[in-house]
Amino acid sequence: MLGLALLVWGLATARRNTGLVDIFWSGFFLAGAVVYIVASPVFEPRALLVFVLVSVWALRLAAYLGARNWNAPEDHRYRAIRERNEPGFAWKSIYLVFGLQAVLAWLISAPLAASIGSAAPIGALDALGAALAVFGIGFEALADVQLARFKEDPANAGRVMNCGLWRYSRHPNYFGEFCVWWGLYGIALGAGAWWAVFSPLLLTVLLLKVSGVALLEKDIGERRPSYRTYVARTNAFFPGPPRGV
Repeated sequence: MLGLALLVWGLATARRNTGLVDIFWSGFFLAGAVVYIVASPVFEPRALLVFVLVSVWALRLAAYLGARNWNAPEDHRYRAIRERNEPGFAWKSIYLVFGLQAVLAWLISAPLAASIGSAAPIGALDALGAALAVFGIGFEALADVQLARFKEDPANAGRVMNCGLWRYSRHPNYFGEFCVWWGLYGIALGAGAWWAVFSPLLLTVLLLKVSGVALLEKDIGERRPSYRTYVARTNAFFPGPPRGV
């Protein structure tokens, strides 16, 4: 994961676009899954199940973010980090952005390591976890498709996306991500790795309080005043019926 982070750092530095790291975020987990499989003395059906789920999730997300961000300007969140850490941000970003993401991915990948290395038979917890992960992948993918189509329509320039899944949650893509990782933890729990609960808990904190909802909405009300009405009507994370205002 650290090796991949350094490669991405070199690419992002050459293009002066730190936001490219988002494209490769899911790739850290796919790389980790491959390493765990190679290092494991067993390869049971649970390992295959986890690898398929992680591959579908990772490749879908990387393809979507690559199509959206590859030629886009640097995201305003990363521009703010750059401005706060100049001069020398190119070198500082090795640990502030790329190394940090690799370490976080390694910690969050604990359920993958536990599941892939387990020889315990598959049971009900595995089935429930897999079902939740599949639901999360589909939910996140549908939210991304709806948002992409909304942005493609020139008539929606400057408007707030508030239809489809986005009518019920301001961040349905993050909710899908939440479901994926709690689902993968369910599979790890089936392998007896209850201790890996720190992984989905850490991801949930990141999504809600650090790099997800909190960061994206920090100043969006100032940049897009109509978003305040959207906030008043729509749940931030967990889907629910719109509220009257």
